[in-house]
Amino acid sequence: MSTEGGTRAVIAALLANTGIAITKFVAFAFSGSSAMLAEGVHSVADSGNQLLLLLGGRQSRRRADKEHPFGYGRERYVYAFVVAIILFSVGGVFSIYEGIEKLQHPHPLEVPWLPILVLSIAIVLESFSLRTAVRESNRTRGRQSWVQFVRRAKQPELPVVLLEDVAALLGLTFAFIGVGLTILTGDGTWDAIGTLAIGALLVAVAIILGIETKSLLVGEGANPEDDTRIREVINSDSRVESLIHMKTLYLGPDELMVAAKIAFSPKDRLSDVAHAIDDLETAIRSAVPVARVIYLEPDVYHAPGEGNPSTDAIVIKGID
Repeated sequence: MSTEGGTRAVIAALLANTGIAITKFVAFAFSGSSAMLAEGVHSVADSGNQLLLLLGGRQSRRRADKEHPFGYGRERYVYAFVVAIILFSVGGVFSIYEGIEKLQHPHPLEVPWLPILVLSIAIVLESFSLRTAVRESNRTRGRQSWVQFVRRAKQPELPVVLLEDVAALLGLTFAFIGVGLTILTGDGTWDAIGTLAIGALLVAVAIILGIETKSLLVGEGANPEDDTRIREVINSDSRVESLIHMKTLYLGPDELMVAAKIAFSPKDRLSDVAHAIDDLETAIRSAVPVARVIYLEPDVYHAPGEGNPSTDAIVIKGID
């Protein structure tokens, strides 16, 4: 459901940005507004970003092979990181450059009503795109705040589209104010200031996206809620003496790997331990469906000072 929702949000944003980009460039051609040019480039960058997100989603669905035994799930993170770079360079840096150029050589707008009309239409279309992203995000957000959702979401598409749409609406507002003040005062400096504000906004959003996506690329474990559920499942089994230690890692947005060392009684037969591990794997997948790759290692608990030193160190570290 999260993957389908992310795809719907991306497609909605792609359609909106493509149409908006065309109208913005037409408005720039007739009015000469640098804010409209910056917004046009911004929309083109956003459209390219949405295509990259769709491509990343398609690439991530490839089957695992010998070279990539855990599959290609992280392809979505790679493409999301590329999106952040494009938003920074093509969108933000270009807008700042254009704003500085216009600030040094300001000139009044031609056909001033056209940019206002285009910006008004663009605000309406971007609002629909943002509405779609918000609706799809609410399906998976749960009780998290929006900041927590952006920081913790393992599916990169929805946070990327959300931040892009919010940045687009704010950018359109900056452009509207800059163009409006230029029309009222006849001073093209306001248009340049609006362009600079758009560039600064895009750079800020790109940095946030880059930081969050980098964390996913490096490798994130289960969120606190899922981590607690997995631990409860293991510790609640009467055949388990203790959970020695556990590590989790997202192999992709929809695939969590769980590795744990579990202490069983030294009196248990091998067949009983194997049966217990099978039951635990089923219970973990039921409690946390995204936990698809599970490795459970049986062990015998040694109190500190007993057994070999290396095992004692692991046990001391792992016991909560």
